[in-house]
Amino acid sequence: MGENTRVSIPQSFIQELLSRVDVVDIVGRYVQLKKGGANFMGLCPFHGEKSPSFSVSPSKQFYHCFGCGKNGNAISFLMDHAGMGFIEAVNDLAQSVGLQVPDDDISPQDRERAAAARQKQATLTDVLEKAADAYRRHLRESQRAIGYFKARGVSGHVAKRYGLGYAPEGWRSLASVFPAYDDPLLEESGLVIVNEEDGGKRYDRFRDRVMFPIRNVKGECIGFGGRVLGDEKPKYLNSPETPVFHKGRELYGLFEARTPIREAGYALVTEGYMDVVALAQLGFPNAVATLGTACTPEHVQKLLRFTDAVVFSFDGDAAGRRAARKALDGALPHATDTRSIKFLFLPAEHDPDSYVREHGADAFARCIAEAMPLSRFLIEAASYGCDLATAEGRARMASNARPLWSALPDGVLRRQLLGELAQLTQLPANDLAALWSQASAHDTHRRAPAGAGAGQAAHAQPHPTDDSPWGAGADGAPPWQGSPDAGYDAAYGSAYPSTSPPYRKSGDWKSKGDWKGKGPWKKRDDSPWPPQPRLPATPMASRVDHAARLLLSHMGFLEHLAQEDHTALCAQPAPHGPLFAWLEAQFHEHGPQPWAVLRESLRGHECEAVAVKVMTGAHAQTEGDEAELRSELTDLLARIQIEQLKEQLQYALASGDLNRWRELDARSRALKAVVAPPAPK
Repeated sequence: MGENTRVSIPQSFIQELLSRVDVVDIVGRYVQLKKGGANFMGLCPFHGEKSPSFSVSPSKQFYHCFGCGKNGNAISFLMDHAGMGFIEAVNDLAQSVGLQVPDDDISPQDRERAAAARQKQATLTDVLEKAADAYRRHLRESQRAIGYFKARGVSGHVAKRYGLGYAPEGWRSLASVFPAYDDPLLEESGLVIVNEEDGGKRYDRFRDRVMFPIRNVKGECIGFGGRVLGDEKPKYLNSPETPVFHKGRELYGLFEARTPIREAGYALVTEGYMDVVALAQLGFPNAVATLGTACTPEHVQKLLRFTDAVVFSFDGDAAGRRAARKALDGALPHATDTRSIKFLFLPAEHDPDSYVREHGADAFARCIAEAMPLSRFLIEAASYGCDLATAEGRARMASNARPLWSALPDGVLRRQLLGELAQLTQLPANDLAALWSQASAHDTHRRAPAGAGAGQAAHAQPHPTDDSPWGAGADGAPPWQGSPDAGYDAAYGSAYPSTSPPYRKSGDWKSKGDWKGKGPWKKRDDSPWPPQPRLPATPMASRVDHAARLLLSHMGFLEHLAQEDHTALCAQPAPHGPLFAWLEAQFHEHGPQPWAVLRESLRGHECEAVAVKVMTGAHAQTEGDEAELRSELTDLLARIQIEQLKEQLQYALASGDLNRWRELDARSRALKAVVAPPAPK
């Protein structure tokens, strides 16, 4: 997220927004939280764990995980967990508390158009949600559609989780759902087709198809995919491009897979809706699919908000190889040194669903672990059709490799690949880089518009939930817990034996009673990827650091400080002294504010670094009984003043000012009398 994106919204509005929202409510939408002292605790949504180490502070309006170190405010949580951009997260929070995001730099006409577009998007998603509800009801009534899902091994729980439905036969079935069938919104949302050549005749786009609602990262229905139940053509039919649905940006199943992706440690990209649903049933709920289009850089970027590891799974036939080649192009700009991007090619006769059913989940997990790294696939793609035993073949391979290699971000991976490609071309790496640099400059010069100067050409870059109508458990448990055929019993009135256990998130946990800090918390970790290493322990901070931490966490304590305390804090060397002075000024101007608001106010300030430092890490949690915390601060301030008085006493003694020495000594003795004795070792 660039700073230009952040500053387009006034900092004062961000502060007001964070003071209005409650981070406990925002996090609680996604994480089951339990009260634990002054904070709320839960299992961290950013990494798999067995015991809850994720803390949400109502007083600081901040969250912090003691396991992985992830922390932030309500905005950063929506960005990191829900995959929203900064502007999108701000708009989401502002809407929830009835605030209007200011856009002072936009003309009144553009502002009006933007407001109309937002209203149109909200209206279209409402229309699509209503249609999705109808399709789910129709599924209950169609034994033929139910039979299709049963034959594919999909349980009622998984059907509920993905909101699967059925569009019945008939040209105008949606007329029973939308009495105003001629409403232009039905056409604009892609639900209805208008045949202008036949006098504007209107009819349903989706007829006699099982339906897969497509959701954005907020869980809103933005479109549909429909599949025929037999062999009719087209087999798959997607919603058209609309103001809310863009195939090149959205991924099917991403909303449902967000948490499983984090728990498994990687995202699995497949080619179809049924692959996603079937893999979820078979124990791989971290699968997503592109929507009938090639994988784009926008797809990859969206996935990388949730994980640093992506595995593309394709059929082993020629079409699968072509799809993989396009996915490579989309992934290259995002293949930094800290990310893992792999390509899995199954035998030509298999898709992921059939492979798992024939060979088992463990075999498929091994295939994923052994998938081809991006670096190897890049070399394979560049070498395709080239005879590397000849100079001509090597030259052609180098020509193929240049745009692929150039698309990589600079880093160790890019430089290593240059060396490997140079070996294959039998050229020194410096020579190959020089040749490619010349070729890129030539291409740039040719693309430069008429009249552009040579300097311009030289500087151009060469880089290319709803409640299911067929019922969830009475206890509100997630649909992938419990009996695999319970959902079908409720939905279809018949028992359906499942051949595989239902998916259960590795992050799911249960409590046999009130949590006491250990014991009843349970977690099943089926992740085939190794757990992330714990962060190193944060070193013990100084007294001044801890005083800053207490005041940044509990700004209201400033009201109870004596003048000597204020003087002692502001007299501290930079950067702490200026931080305390800034904090006092904020207190006098705005009154007590939570840390989340102070954090935003500090952006770009000279004290930002030290404030963030003292408020980051496992030691940064200062919740507890306020009286005890105030007593702790009083003790700290007394010790700080005693240290300051030591220097002043030495100076008074050296200068022979005995009266001053006696005055300072009396103050030091008085402070020592109130200082709590050190804890016994």
